[in-house]
Amino acid sequence: MNSYVPVMLKCEGRNCLVIGGGAVAERKVESLLAAGASIHIISPSISSRLYDLVLSKMIQWTAKNYEDGDLNSAFLVHAATNDPKVNEAVALEANRLGILVNVASSGESGTFINPAVIRRGRLTVAVSTSGAGPLAVKEICSHLDEQLDDGVEPYLDFLYTMRTAVKERVRTSPARQKLLRKIHEIDILQDIKQGSYIPWSPEQIQLWISHNQED
Repeated sequence: MNSYVPVMLKCEGRNCLVIGGGAVAERKVESLLAAGASIHIISPSISSRLYDLVLSKMIQWTAKNYEDGDLNSAFLVHAATNDPKVNEAVALEANRLGILVNVASSGESGTFINPAVIRRGRLTVAVSTSGAGPLAVKEICSHLDEQLDDGVEPYLDFLYTMRTAVKERVRTSPARQKLLRKIHEIDILQDIKQGSYIPWSPEQIQLWISHNQED
């Protein structure tokens, strides 16, 4: 069984290649778009959905078959053609150049795999079964999704707002760390579940910071 290190990869503005232009490539492109990547497709033909993205200038497209040397300057690449031999050739070049590569037709040939993802606002849950199968992933994701109630999004938004305010307004590290720990003592989640939560105003946040700095 292959072992992987789970990471959250920042792709914003980075040059990401997708080799292939079909349904699999569409899924890879959608994921990269959500991350703000700069996307370039290399494929002799592409789907109508991908072509619409090209026309809207959200992605770039070079209409040709993959050739060795196409991966130069790429941050990562998805080998997503319907030809396993082409995908393997992409993986070989990427590995030679030290470029992150995902191989749709053979996950073990690449350096990373794409887990199933559940998103709830700021919360991202990634699920992988290390090859046990997509049906198992689907069942697990469905179970996890049911466990996440609607309160998680406003709760994480509250934590983010408070942490940002503390980092901006409190200069000394000991005082800042103290307040960052105390944020989690605020019983906002209970208010959210009861439907009584109202987002704090900047004045309320400042008052909380000032009061808890004095403790």
